[in-house]
Amino acid sequence: MPVFYACQRCTACCQWPGQVTLDDREIRLIARFMRIEETEFIEQYTHLNTTRSGLSLNNQANGACVFLKQGDCSIQNVKPQQCKDFPNLWNFPDFENICQAVPMDMDTKTFREQVAKATGRSLHGKHVDEGSHHAEQPLSLRKGPLLKPLKKQKD
Repeated sequence: MPVFYACQRCTACCQWPGQVTLDDREIRLIARFMRIEETEFIEQYTHLNTTRSGLSLNNQANGACVFLKQGDCSIQNVKPQQCKDFPNLWNFPDFENICQAVPMDMDTKTFREQVAKATGRSLHGKHVDEGSHHAEQPLSLRKGPLLKPLKKQKD
């Protein structure tokens, strides 16, 4: 049975250095949500990604997402697709040790419905591996960003 991970909005996934890539639609949506021009959003909140193939969100000095504010996503309503897809359509080894998403075994039909609800993506016609935790994904989604846990700061 596939396992669906119900996000608890713990923001653990937002607290590592990584690369959250953006497409043109996401840039427009986020800029509009922030009530700023797209060019201002691009200049202030993005950088050229490591493959030089597009833009990614900036990180804070500690590696956390630039939009993680007071323990919450300040752009939750328009967050990038990559963020919506975690952890059900991509994740990294041992993510379960740091992410508080609740794992739930479910039949394939329910799994597909829950993934669609959580991500806005349809898995209709895509293979769901009954023996694993994840839907079959393109390699680009399986790899995800390069994430490393932050070192705990001493109080």
